[in-house]
Amino acid sequence: MTTRAPIVIVSGLPRSGTSMAMQMLHAGGMSVMTDAIRTADADNPHGYLEFERVKQLKTDKSWLDDAAGKAVKIIHLLLMELPTDREYRVIFMRRNLSEVVRSQAVMLERSGRKGAALPQERMIALFEGQLKAIESWLAARPNFQVLQLDHAHFIANATQQAKSINAFLGGTLDESAMVKAVDPSLHRNKS
Repeated sequence: MTTRAPIVIVSGLPRSGTSMAMQMLHAGGMSVMTDAIRTADADNPHGYLEFERVKQLKTDKSWLDDAAGKAVKIIHLLLMELPTDREYRVIFMRRNLSEVVRSQAVMLERSGRKGAALPQERMIALFEGQLKAIESWLAARPNFQVLQLDHAHFIANATQQAKSINAFLGGTLDESAMVKAVDPSLHRNKS
């Protein structure tokens, strides 16, 4: 292990609240890695805060050298591509899987794209399997510290979630600014 600052990873399934968590970190004063390529839209009017190079993590890890002490959003399936030569603090977002599937379907329909032609029950089972595999993988790696948070708890008590995140990351973030970044009106695809 090196003595670099940990990389803060926000992860989870698509539509699980990862953008909201990134917005909270940014509002709280943390540097976030984003390239502004994917812009705000009807599905995420406050923006995605994504970094395109993350998608090439299997073949290009060079950008990780610039990520120490910053937050970056990485989809759950790419976590296993992260090298073990550094420390990570993972904020892993969970959400009711029916809501995730519904939200993904609405987003795909709005954009005119087709999603997986699988019934909702099959998609949920697929996601459950992926989440179990990722959870086991993370638990077996001492250089990954993980804070699991539930999307519904952000809507019900953003103040408590901001406290949890801030404590997990060392206590230097502005919790009141983090709370203001949560927009409960965007919780539209409810179970």
